[in-house]
Amino acid sequence: MTNVLTGKRVLVLEDEPLIAMVLVDILEEAGCTVIGPAHDADQAAKLIAESAIDVAVLDVNLGSGHTSAPIADALRGSNTPFIFATGYGEMGLRVADRDQLRVDKPYFAPTILATVAEALKSAA
Repeated sequence: MTNVLTGKRVLVLEDEPLIAMVLVDILEEAGCTVIGPAHDADQAAKLIAESAIDVAVLDVNLGSGHTSAPIADALRGSNTPFIFATGYGEMGLRVADRDQLRVDKPYFAPTILATVAEALKSAA
């Protein structure tokens, strides 16, 4: 799994700073280059425009009624693989997103890494 992740550029979109920090650490320890973290969809869109990314980890709910849906749509449109990270399970996703790879919070490092690797393999 780690070989699949080494050198991959991973966009992180997570509004909770502590969760973002832990996720960045997990990904970097696995050999990924983290793009971000972005804390809202506008920051994520800017990072996507400025950086080449291989895969993304998107928090679903970004607070104040905002979601990562516009970023998911943009990534899907560019055939960039991504996974959702959510504390709300499948029901927290739009119907159109329910077939997307997802990890439920709280998650552990092996789970998030395996799911990111699966997203990369599925896109290959």
